[in-house]
Amino acid sequence: MEPKWSNTICKRVLLTGFTLYVILVTKRTSAIDIYADSEVIMQNGTTGILRCTFKSSEVVSSSTSVTWSFQSSQPDNKFYKAPYVIFYFSHGKGFHGAVEFKEKVQFIGDVNKRDVSIELNPVQFSDNGTFFCDVKNPPDIMGTPARTELRVVLKESFPQSNTALIIGAVCGALVLLVLVAVGACVVMRVLHNRHDYEGCTSLESVSSQAPQPRKKVESGREGSKSTIPLGPLQGPVIYAQLDHSGSKNSFHKMEPVVYADIRKN
Repeated sequence: MEPKWSNTICKRVLLTGFTLYVILVTKRTSAIDIYADSEVIMQNGTTGILRCTFKSSEVVSSSTSVTWSFQSSQPDNKFYKAPYVIFYFSHGKGFHGAVEFKEKVQFIGDVNKRDVSIELNPVQFSDNGTFFCDVKNPPDIMGTPARTELRVVLKESFPQSNTALIIGAVCGALVLLVLVAVGACVVMRVLHNRHDYEGCTSLESVSSQAPQPRKKVESGREGSKSTIPLGPLQGPVIYAQLDHSGSKNSFHKMEPVVYADIRKN
């Protein structure tokens, strides 16, 4: 009974120790995330930048290392079959790999800021291919290298920036809105002036049709004033003796005779 019991205890102790070892090793060896542009287009003969950043839960130290590799997409290129190391960075120093990239590759990143980008100068057609960026930050050493497809083109076929197109579209829209606003203001001003003109014309026509007030004629009798309508004035009444029989003994009858006033108004 005792040997069997001791064997059981030994098995449990071994299993517990193995479990603790797996937990400790797994905890210390965590993953690191590496990011880069999937595709970059550069103009032949210019200076281009291949950006690469990483994310790690551990503090960056001098043991952090960066490896850039290149595999050509051209069958007649010596780097076509497999990736070749073109740049290596560790302990604050950079080391060039392939001789073809010794004067071309320059490290422009900052490891403390988790930026490990490089610069290519000058970019040539022989650089068409895939660039791999790999970062190790112990104990974060498990990670998939980021890859960037580089296409080198002529100046004539270099695509225009989307930013320039967006700016042009926004400027065109603003100019159109300004023109529409100016046109609306002009139309409203013309309609307003026309409305004022029609109002003045109608008022003048109404005032011209209004009856003229009658003139007053002053009379000096007893210091009072009387108003009479203007019209044809009646001449003064003159009494004359008319002899209807023609004899001397005939009866003289006084009849009024009205003489028209021929004075001009």
